[in-house]
Amino acid sequence: MPPTPALKDYAQADVNRSLTPEDKIHFFREMARIRRFEQTALKHYNGGKMGGFLHLYIGQESVAVGTVSLCGEHDHVITAYRCHGHALAVGMEMNPCMAELFGKATGASKGKGGSMHLFDPENNFWGGHGIVGGQTPLGLGLAYGVKYKNQEGCCLCYLGDGAVNQGAFHESLNIAALFELPVVYVIENNGYSMGTSQTRSSAYKHCLAQRAEAYDMEWDVVNGEDLYEVRAKTQIAMERAKKESKPTVLEIDTYRYYGHSVADANAKKYRTPEEINQYRAHHDPLRLWRRRLVEEGVLTEEQADAIDKEAKQEANASATFAIESPAPEVAEIFDDVYWETDNNTEAANTGRHFFND
Repeated sequence: MPPTPALKDYAQADVNRSLTPEDKIHFFREMARIRRFEQTALKHYNGGKMGGFLHLYIGQESVAVGTVSLCGEHDHVITAYRCHGHALAVGMEMNPCMAELFGKATGASKGKGGSMHLFDPENNFWGGHGIVGGQTPLGLGLAYGVKYKNQEGCCLCYLGDGAVNQGAFHESLNIAALFELPVVYVIENNGYSMGTSQTRSSAYKHCLAQRAEAYDMEWDVVNGEDLYEVRAKTQIAMERAKKESKPTVLEIDTYRYYGHSVADANAKKYRTPEEINQYRAHHDPLRLWRRRLVEEGVLTEEQADAIDKEAKQEANASATFAIESPAPEVAEIFDDVYWETDNNTEAANTGRHFFND
């Protein structure tokens, strides 16, 4: 099961040839929004306005935007703790997203989840999970639900390259193959498991996705800086899931410009500043997509600047919204812990709950 043969230009793939100029500009706008959101979040985190951790998605925007752009009514998205980009890509508004980072009651998780636990059920977005690899069996369950309901859909389950060594991930691959479930595991390979390089943290022959062969599962490797390629190869995997109910492992090569989290003080020690600058200068997905659209005559530099300015203003406005929003009430600390107790069901009145004493 070798990877998909490379095209000279993935813009010629069927899924991309059907794109309108408006579609392409929309992708640029979404990537710009994610970039500006993350930069604004970084500013306020460094200013002491946020607690906990902050895992930035800067440098990986084309992965979330490109893959999510293919989702339909019965497609679901679940990811790890570097989740802001995915949340915005599926349609979450900036205000509840930023407010959650600030721990405010107006946040997507009512201020109780923070940066790592964003949820937006209305847009089929199921998190945001802080346990490494913990989302992989949950993504499997979402795919099982789609198949059980006879819906034409799938689950896009994202994980980092450091999560591929978790037992839960391998157990999920085994069940996905045995039960023929419509799940696409997307490894966002930014080269580092926290502060440890891929070559020092994972044993592999050619690539991480090739491990799928052990489960008789299709796999592919994707250049994450090329939005056209991301869409083209993800489309193949999603069609396989929807039409054949078969799983796939995609490894999308990308890069994060900052550390594992903003609290990662050694981000420029386990990788050189020259390496980071090399990626910024020559592999930045936002810059490359902008250049591509200008070359195609779809976008002008002036229009691109205006879109970027608008994204920056929106991000700043979301930060103002978050700062001015109220904190959660202490009386609500036990709300949204158990659905049964929130809704006073029969099960909630059976037995004893730890906080009843």
